[in-house]
Amino acid sequence: MGKTIGKTKQSAAKAKASNTMKISAAEAKTSQTITEYLADAPETPMPLNLKPMLATLVNAPFDDENWLYEVKWDGYRALAFISDGEVELQSRNRKSFNEKFYSIHSLLQSWTINVVLDGEIMVLKKNGTSDFSALQNWRSEADGELVFYVFDILWLEGRSLMELPLSKRLELLRQVLPTNDDRIRQSKVFDASGTEFFNAAQKMGLEGIIAKRKDSSYLPDFRSKDWLKIKVNQRQEVVIGGFTNNEGSSKLFSSLLLGVFENNKFRYVGKVGTGFSDKLQKEMMAAFKPFIVPDSPFEQTPDYNKPSRFRPNPPKANATWLKPELVCEVSFAEVTSDGVFRHPSFEGMRDDKKAREVVRETAEHTLEVIDDEAAIVKQKMISAPRITRKSLLNPKDETQVREVCGRTLKFTNLSKLYWPKEGITKRDMFNYYYQVAEFILPYLKDRPQSLNRFPNGINGNSFYQKNVKDKAPEWVKTFPYVTSDGEHKEFLVGTDEASLLWMASLGCIEMNPWFSKVKSPDNPDYCIIDLDPDKNTFEQVVEAALVVKRVLDALDVPCYCKTSGSTGMHIYIPLAAKYTYDQSQMFGRLIANIVHKQIPDFTSVERMIANRKGKMYLDFLQNRPGATIAGPYSLRPKPGATVSMPLHWDEVKPGLSMCDFTIHNSLDRLKSEGDLFKGVLGEGIDLEAAVKKAKSLFS
Repeated sequence: MGKTIGKTKQSAAKAKASNTMKISAAEAKTSQTITEYLADAPETPMPLNLKPMLATLVNAPFDDENWLYEVKWDGYRALAFISDGEVELQSRNRKSFNEKFYSIHSLLQSWTINVVLDGEIMVLKKNGTSDFSALQNWRSEADGELVFYVFDILWLEGRSLMELPLSKRLELLRQVLPTNDDRIRQSKVFDASGTEFFNAAQKMGLEGIIAKRKDSSYLPDFRSKDWLKIKVNQRQEVVIGGFTNNEGSSKLFSSLLLGVFENNKFRYVGKVGTGFSDKLQKEMMAAFKPFIVPDSPFEQTPDYNKPSRFRPNPPKANATWLKPELVCEVSFAEVTSDGVFRHPSFEGMRDDKKAREVVRETAEHTLEVIDDEAAIVKQKMISAPRITRKSLLNPKDETQVREVCGRTLKFTNLSKLYWPKEGITKRDMFNYYYQVAEFILPYLKDRPQSLNRFPNGINGNSFYQKNVKDKAPEWVKTFPYVTSDGEHKEFLVGTDEASLLWMASLGCIEMNPWFSKVKSPDNPDYCIIDLDPDKNTFEQVVEAALVVKRVLDALDVPCYCKTSGSTGMHIYIPLAAKYTYDQSQMFGRLIANIVHKQIPDFTSVERMIANRKGKMYLDFLQNRPGATIAGPYSLRPKPGATVSMPLHWDEVKPGLSMCDFTIHNSLDRLKSEGDLFKGVLGEGIDLEAAVKKAKSLFS
């Protein structure tokens, strides 16, 4: 997200003040309908990092009065985040379209509405249909008329609209969408016969139609059966795994070798040799070069010289293999019994989609989808946001008693200001941890905790407590441990929501778990590189994180990053408790030294602060028994009530800020993104192989 949008400028106070619309009369038609609809919409900060709702492919059109129909446009799906004149225009995978489609971005900047929109960017032909090839090659207005067709509105002036029925969202969109420029239009919706609409789309040469249930809510990043797509022609995204050159051919390549991912395996689906101009081939060959690899990426190397009944004597061809990361779209006649596309034709590259998300699309039977009401209800339950809890504590009583996991907990002094400047109370902290429990507990469960207590909020005195012997309730689990200086302590062990909230009741604003569990206390589940800046900018922290990522990518080592919630970032490498702390620290030291050599101007591996000379510390020494850092989804005792938030790696870029994720917007983010950090607790790396490869590549 952009810097301004990422900070979510709509504060809680502003959201509460937005009971009425703040939209220029010149741009939007206000009405009683808007006020009525918004009354049913909850107040929330602008949702960040959304991925759009997706439609399920079905095999035939249908008629049903409970459904609406619209054109399936052939373009790039785009979400627009507009806040106080700042605009982020993003692809379905959160890639920025700001520069690529600058004319749409510039137009949105002139709006005074604060809103999140979902739609499709395309280039229109003279007959009003979309031209995907022209969109691929679009560089300026001289290349065609660029249009943003908007078909949904997700958030408006401090209120989330995603739980409203589609019919109400469309009415709100109609009333607030500015109409002073034809480059941004509301996609027309037809309350008519689906079969007749499909037949008309077929005659016009459209890609297909979309059917949407009138009462459907908006479910980000979910392929719903409340939205259906019916295609006129068979088309789908595929991943390029290589290209061939026919002997004697003067072309740069003769065909592309295509695949899709099925059960994490890259499977061959055929080759395409039509649909390329000479200019396009030159551009594609330039794009291929960084991805050339020596071996076939397919699960089974395809027989690309295999004759067919259409070409019994094909010319001999040689293959060049590519790392399967480039996505394109093809149309085809049908799929053969062995899963290969027949008569495919290249339609264009799809840099708005991730290769790993490309799977074989199989159309479901329409009647089974729309007639099975029980399945629809079940599907809605599955697709509902995971965070469904309301607040644990009411907003009035100063002392409250609650049963949590069968334990009686007493919560007192609930109006005490823990973040005085922001007006955030002890009650707010309890409610946050209650709602985020299912996400944070996997990183606390069965781990000793170091209690960092702030009984009077972030501006009061604080202290660490590691020994809870004779100080905790009988039901609290503890772990006896002799520290490096010979002290016998009993650490509190995270177990469930009751233990989480009991820690919070002690004034533990942040949660600090060990890297290892009680069953294997000397074997950490992960190695951490802690980017600890001194006189550095946060953009330098981001740059250092990306260098760490590049180094680990070169070693084929997975890694996961999160904001610290303070000034730095944390990068986790899964170990699955297979190695000792000494081995983990050794690996952390190796990575830190490699990274430091690449960016020595502003990083340091010196332990002594005085020797760092104001540079960022690449801290690998945290990888030791008993050491802790704030866990994922933990609040931090910092201004703004920031949260240590896991990130997608494509979010780690200039403009990211430690203030992006706070007690106000983190729950909303988790509704849309889920737990991005679960891979940290997954299969551990092969440490010996990683060290060996590091020495061969970086020594």
